[in-house]
Amino acid sequence: MTAYVARRLLQLLPVVLLVSAIVFFVFRIIPGDAAVARLGEAADPESVARLRRTMGLDRPVYVQYLVWLGRAVRGDLGESQVNRQGVFSLVIEKFPATLELAGLGIGLSLMLSVPVGILSALRRGTLLDHFTRLAAMIGFCVPRYWLAVLLILFFAVQWRLFPPAGHIPFGEQPLANLRFVALPALSVALTLAAVQMRFLRSSLLDIIAQEYIRTAHAKGLAHRAVVLHHALKNALIPFVTVVGLEFGNLLGGLVVVEQIFSWPGVGWLMVQSIIHRDYAVVQGAVLLIATGFVTINLLVDVAYAALDPRIRYS
Repeated sequence: MTAYVARRLLQLLPVVLLVSAIVFFVFRIIPGDAAVARLGEAADPESVARLRRTMGLDRPVYVQYLVWLGRAVRGDLGESQVNRQGVFSLVIEKFPATLELAGLGIGLSLMLSVPVGILSALRRGTLLDHFTRLAAMIGFCVPRYWLAVLLILFFAVQWRLFPPAGHIPFGEQPLANLRFVALPALSVALTLAAVQMRFLRSSLLDIIAQEYIRTAHAKGLAHRAVVLHHALKNALIPFVTVVGLEFGNLLGGLVVVEQIFSWPGVGWLMVQSIIHRDYAVVQGAVLLIATGFVTINLLVDVAYAALDPRIRYS
């Protein structure tokens, strides 16, 4: 296990390096100038040239990347050109809000998808199965941003049950925090639950059709014990992969939801940084998100051994 984890950690390095290079060069070829965006279109050329030298934008692109990469290896992701705050501290400051939203979204989606997926598989072909599959198809097709707007329209504007936008830290006012996070977490959970339910149903149906499940029934084991201790445990192995990938995607995929609900997370920070051409913040945020994503994938792979003792890493 230790050797496997060490090899996987070494494999993470080229992935993170490639992501950082792609993001760095993509933002350098986007039309526009960070110095002009900061000083304004009416700024004189001398001031723009002076700021470009200060920001290092007058150097060749590959030199800029090597300088930035050398600093990043030492833990220095640069400084925000907008608020003069260190990029690492700025991203870490916004990360708890994104982690809270992603965690609640995943938690709510599992509370919906796991029992519904199990019932749908065990009641295959019934009215319940057809209804849940239809609901999952609708949830899969509905865009998350449109669902978020609908939730605001009904629950915030019309019925006034929850605030339409904003954020209060959980440590300051726990109840107020839950009211603010309810709608964005629900918009995330409903779209995720649709995918999870269909995947768990399909995986469980495949396991139920296996020979060892029929053997367990033939030995006289209770149906509930067969489903929970034999079928479901094996069906969860691919399901855990899907949930892990979804959670990793949420770390950097909540940009639209955070913008709609004015949720001050990493996605909201990246949008604001892109608008102001704050390259250092975007690059640092993407690098940290990519590192978190590949780390979650590693944890998911390691979790396989806990679900299935037959899995061994060599």
